[in-house]
Amino acid sequence: MYVQRDGEGKLVCVSREPTAICDEFMAPDDQELLAFLSDGSPRHEQSQFHASDLAFVRVLEDVLDLLMDKGVISFTDLPEAARRKIMDRQSLRRRYNDVDLVGGDDDPLI
Repeated sequence: MYVQRDGEGKLVCVSREPTAICDEFMAPDDQELLAFLSDGSPRHEQSQFHASDLAFVRVLEDVLDLLMDKGVISFTDLPEAARRKIMDRQSLRRRYNDVDLVGGDDDPLI
């Protein structure tokens, strides 16, 4: 998402694509962006919870990879449904990264 800020640094406009006025990139799960989009509605907490879930999924992926790399668990130890979901997720992540939507050499992720 791309945002525009006012003179005080507050968000005033959001765009899916960069524009002449919305040229600052902001991650879709950024808490400031979610607060702006919720505009104080009761759904704000739900949006925060959803954003937290998205971030936590990545943590779980990393933990699972670490456990498999260290030989603590084997991929085949997991139930078939879990293996399918993991393979689907890995495939999506590869395609997502291959089209450079997550960041390139000039925009490294940490």
